[in-house]
Amino acid sequence: MNSTICIVDDDDDVRLSLRTLLEADGLPVKDYRSAAAFLCDDIFAVDCLIADLRMPGMDGFALQEELARQRRDLPIVFLSGVGEVGIAVRAMKAGAVDFIEKPIDGNNFLACIRRALAIGEHERLQSVKTKTSRHLLSALTPRENDVMEKLVDGMSNKAVAQALGISPRTVEVYRAQIMNKLKAGNLSDIVRVALSARSASIV
Repeated sequence: MNSTICIVDDDDDVRLSLRTLLEADGLPVKDYRSAAAFLCDDIFAVDCLIADLRMPGMDGFALQEELARQRRDLPIVFLSGVGEVGIAVRAMKAGAVDFIEKPIDGNNFLACIRRALAIGEHERLQSVKTKTSRHLLSALTPRENDVMEKLVDGMSNKAVAQALGISPRTVEVYRAQIMNKLKAGNLSDIVRVALSARSASIV
């Protein structure tokens, strides 16, 4: 299934031009004359957003801020005019994946959108992994969580026992329980789950 691209720009000619390029490349496209119109639609059915920085009403920055509250994993590519590079860089620092300067080169534009789609897919997969890891960790008791944190920090069973005031045998029991609850085959799996749960890319 092809990824859906949305274009938000108040310039009818720009929207038509970009839509033509994307559809010729086999990508489904929806376009909107304003950020407000886009936000009224289903933003979770979008795989990449192309938006102009300068628009009447809600501009690109305001749209970016609203999407940060609703859907952080949506890749945004901004369109910037002459003399707006500094502003576009600011948008990237706020989370946009790229910006394209006008006038737009067709080949560079399509390559940029493909990169944005790949970044978006990676973010969505990471978000799923993070949610799954957090769900698994929620099954641990407070004591099991204490033991896991020590193990993830690289401590041996003996060191964990000394730190928590329990016997090494008790640590082994907790470790087995942790591996069972996290569906882990070894310590490396435990570490991966713990690190994934700490990811900040979750929506």
